[in-house]
Amino acid sequence: MTDIVSSESGWSFSWRRERAARDEDFAAFVAAATPRLRRTAYLMCRDWHLAQDVTQLTLAKMYACWGRIWRTANLEAYSRRVLLNAIFDQRRRRSDAEVVLADLPDRPGPPLAPTADLHVTLMQALATLPVRDQAIVVLRHWEDHSVDTVAEILGLSASVVKMRNQRALARLRELLGADFPGE
Repeated sequence: MTDIVSSESGWSFSWRRERAARDEDFAAFVAAATPRLRRTAYLMCRDWHLAQDVTQLTLAKMYACWGRIWRTANLEAYSRRVLLNAIFDQRRRRSDAEVVLADLPDRPGPPLAPTADLHVTLMQALATLPVRDQAIVVLRHWEDHSVDTVAEILGLSASVVKMRNQRALARLRELLGADFPGE
Protein backbone atom coordinates (compact mmCIF):
# COMPACT_ATOMS: atom_id res chain seq x y z
CA MET A 1 0.00 0.00 0.00
CA THR A 2 2.86 2.38 0.77
CA ASP A 3 4.34 1.82 -2.70
CA ILE A 4 1.08 2.81 -4.36
CA VAL A 5 0.82 6.00 -2.30
CA SER A 6 4.44 6.97 -2.94
CA SER A 7 4.14 6.33 -6.68
CA GLU A 8 0.89 8.32 -6.82
CA SER A 9 2.42 11.22 -4.93
CA GLY A 10 5.45 11.10 -7.26
CA TRP A 11 3.13 11.32 -10.24
CA SER A 12 1.22 14.13 -8.58
CA PHE A 13 4.41 16.02 -7.86
CA SER A 14 5.59 15.61 -11.46
CA TRP A 15 2.25 16.81 -12.78
CA ARG A 16 2.33 19.83 -10.47
CA ARG A 17 5.86 20.70 -11.55
CA GLU A 18 4.89 20.52 -15.23
CA ARG A 19 1.80 22.65 -14.58
CA ALA A 20 3.90 25.22 -12.69
CA ALA A 21 6.31 25.37 -15.65
CA ARG A 22 3.39 25.88 -18.07
CA ASP A 23 1.94 28.60 -15.85
CA GLU A 24 5.32 30.37 -15.72
CA ASP A 25 5.55 30.22 -19.50
CA PHE A 26 2.01 31.58 -19.78
CA ALA A 27 2.82 34.44 -17.38
CA ALA A 28 5.90 35.31 -19.47
CA PHE A 29 3.81 35.18 -22.64
CA VAL A 30 1.16 37.46 -21.10
CA ALA A 31 3.77 40.00 -20.02
CA ALA A 32 5.29 40.10 -23.50
CA ALA A 33 2.11 39.94 -25.61
CA THR A 34 -0.39 42.08 -23.69
CA PRO A 35 0.82 45.51 -24.91
CA ARG A 36 0.79 44.34 -28.55
CA LEU A 37 -2.64 42.73 -28.24
CA ARG A 38 -4.15 45.74 -26.46
CA ARG A 39 -2.74 48.14 -29.05
CA THR A 40 -4.14 46.06 -31.91
CA ALA A 41 -7.50 45.79 -30.16
CA TYR A 42 -7.59 49.56 -29.63
CA LEU A 43 -6.89 50.19 -33.31
CA MET A 44 -9.77 47.91 -34.18
CA CYS A 45 -12.36 49.23 -31.71
CA ARG A 46 -11.10 52.75 -30.74
CA ASP A 47 -12.02 52.24 -27.09
CA TRP A 48 -9.31 51.52 -24.52
CA HIS A 49 -11.74 49.87 -22.11
CA LEU A 50 -13.17 47.57 -24.74
CA ALA A 51 -9.64 46.86 -26.00
CA GLN A 52 -8.66 45.80 -22.49
CA ASP A 53 -11.74 43.57 -22.21
CA VAL A 54 -11.07 41.89 -25.56
CA THR A 55 -7.41 41.43 -24.65
CA GLN A 56 -8.38 39.78 -21.37
CA LEU A 57 -10.87 37.54 -23.18
CA THR A 58 -8.12 36.56 -25.63
CA LEU A 59 -5.73 35.68 -22.81
CA ALA A 60 -8.44 33.71 -20.98
CA LYS A 61 -9.21 31.69 -24.11
CA MET A 62 -5.51 31.03 -24.64
CA TYR A 63 -5.05 29.92 -21.03
CA ALA A 64 -7.92 27.46 -21.41
CA CYS A 65 -6.01 25.65 -24.19
CA TRP A 66 -2.47 26.53 -23.06
CA GLY A 67 -1.60 22.93 -22.23
CA ARG A 68 -2.20 22.02 -25.87
CA ILE A 69 -0.59 25.01 -27.60
CA TRP A 70 2.28 26.23 -25.41
CA ARG A 71 5.02 24.28 -27.18
CA THR A 72 3.53 23.61 -30.59
CA ALA A 73 1.84 26.77 -31.85
CA ASN A 74 3.19 30.07 -33.13
CA LEU A 75 1.88 31.90 -30.08
CA GLU A 76 2.08 35.39 -31.57
CA ALA A 77 0.03 34.46 -34.62
CA TYR A 78 -2.34 32.33 -32.55
CA SER A 79 -2.96 35.14 -30.07
CA ARG A 80 -3.57 37.64 -32.85
CA ARG A 81 -6.08 35.30 -34.47
CA VAL A 82 -7.92 34.72 -31.16
CA LEU A 83 -7.98 38.50 -30.58
CA LEU A 84 -9.37 39.28 -34.02
CA ASN A 85 -12.01 36.55 -33.70
CA ALA A 86 -13.04 38.05 -30.35
CA ILE A 87 -13.32 41.50 -31.95
CA PHE A 88 -15.32 40.12 -34.88
CA ASP A 89 -17.65 38.30 -32.45
CA GLN A 90 -18.05 41.46 -30.36
CA ARG A 91 -18.93 43.47 -33.47
CA ARG A 92 -21.53 40.94 -34.53
CA ARG A 93 -23.20 41.13 -31.11
CA ARG A 94 -23.15 44.91 -30.88
CA SER A 95 -25.86 46.89 -32.63
CA ASP A 96 -24.83 48.74 -35.77
CA ALA A 97 -26.68 51.76 -34.44
CA GLU A 98 -24.49 51.95 -31.34
CA VAL A 99 -21.70 54.48 -31.65
CA VAL A 100 -19.04 54.83 -28.97
CA LEU A 101 -18.19 58.48 -28.37
CA ALA A 102 -15.92 60.16 -25.88
CA ASP A 103 -17.10 63.77 -25.93
CA LEU A 104 -15.02 65.76 -23.51
CA PRO A 105 -16.29 69.03 -22.07
CA ASP A 106 -14.73 72.18 -23.44
CA ARG A 107 -11.45 72.87 -21.71
CA PRO A 108 -9.75 76.21 -21.52
CA GLY A 109 -6.18 76.32 -22.68
CA PRO A 110 -4.18 75.77 -25.84
CA PRO A 111 -5.70 73.78 -28.68
CA LEU A 112 -4.77 70.14 -29.13
CA ALA A 113 -1.41 69.44 -30.68
CA PRO A 114 -1.38 68.60 -34.39
CA THR A 115 -0.32 65.04 -33.58
CA ALA A 116 -3.43 64.55 -31.46
CA ASP A 117 -5.62 65.94 -34.24
CA LEU A 118 -3.88 63.68 -36.74
CA HIS A 119 -4.43 60.66 -34.50
CA VAL A 120 -8.13 61.44 -34.06
CA THR A 121 -8.59 62.01 -37.78
CA LEU A 122 -6.90 58.75 -38.67
CA MET A 123 -8.89 56.79 -36.08
CA GLN A 124 -12.17 58.26 -37.31
CA ALA A 125 -11.33 57.42 -40.92
CA LEU A 126 -10.30 53.88 -39.95
CA ALA A 127 -13.60 53.46 -38.09
CA THR A 128 -15.55 53.96 -41.33
CA LEU A 129 -14.07 50.80 -42.86
CA PRO A 130 -15.72 47.39 -42.48
CA VAL A 131 -14.18 45.42 -39.61
CA ARG A 132 -12.28 42.96 -41.83
CA ASP A 133 -10.82 45.84 -43.83
CA GLN A 134 -9.81 47.51 -40.57
CA ALA A 135 -8.05 44.31 -39.57
CA ILE A 136 -6.22 44.16 -42.89
CA VAL A 137 -5.08 47.80 -42.69
CA VAL A 138 -3.99 47.45 -39.06
CA LEU A 139 -2.10 44.20 -39.66
CA ARG A 140 -0.50 45.33 -42.94
CA HIS A 141 0.37 48.95 -42.16
CA TRP A 142 0.47 49.29 -38.37
CA GLU A 143 1.95 45.92 -37.44
CA ASP A 144 3.84 45.70 -40.77
CA HIS A 145 2.96 42.09 -41.65
CA SER A 146 3.31 40.65 -45.12
CA VAL A 147 0.28 39.95 -47.31
CA ASP A 148 0.78 36.21 -46.80
CA THR A 149 0.92 36.57 -43.01
CA VAL A 150 -2.25 38.69 -42.95
CA ALA A 151 -3.97 36.16 -45.21
CA GLU A 152 -3.00 33.35 -42.85
CA ILE A 153 -4.10 35.25 -39.75
CA LEU A 154 -7.50 36.15 -41.19
CA GLY A 155 -8.06 32.91 -43.08
CA LEU A 156 -8.28 34.67 -46.45
CA SER A 157 -6.39 34.23 -49.70
CA ALA A 158 -3.49 36.57 -50.45
CA SER A 159 -5.34 38.00 -53.46
CA VAL A 160 -8.35 38.89 -51.28
CA VAL A 161 -6.07 40.61 -48.78
CA LYS A 162 -4.41 42.61 -51.57
CA MET A 163 -7.74 43.62 -53.11
CA ARG A 164 -9.37 44.61 -49.81
CA ASN A 165 -6.24 46.45 -48.68
CA GLN A 166 -6.16 48.43 -51.93
CA ARG A 167 -9.85 49.32 -51.64
CA ALA A 168 -9.50 50.23 -47.94
CA LEU A 169 -6.54 52.53 -48.64
CA ALA A 170 -8.42 54.15 -51.51
CA ARG A 171 -11.37 54.75 -49.19
CA LEU A 172 -9.08 56.27 -46.54
CA ARG A 173 -7.48 58.55 -49.14
CA GLU A 174 -10.96 59.59 -50.29
CA LEU A 175 -12.01 60.40 -46.73
CA LEU A 176 -8.81 62.17 -45.73
CA GLY A 177 -8.48 64.23 -48.90
CA ALA A 178 -5.48 65.43 -50.87
CA ASP A 179 -4.47 67.98 -48.22
CA PHE A 180 -3.96 65.31 -45.58
CA PRO A 181 -0.37 65.41 -44.24
CA GLY A 182 -0.02 61.64 -44.40
CA GLU A 183 -0.20 61.67 -48.19
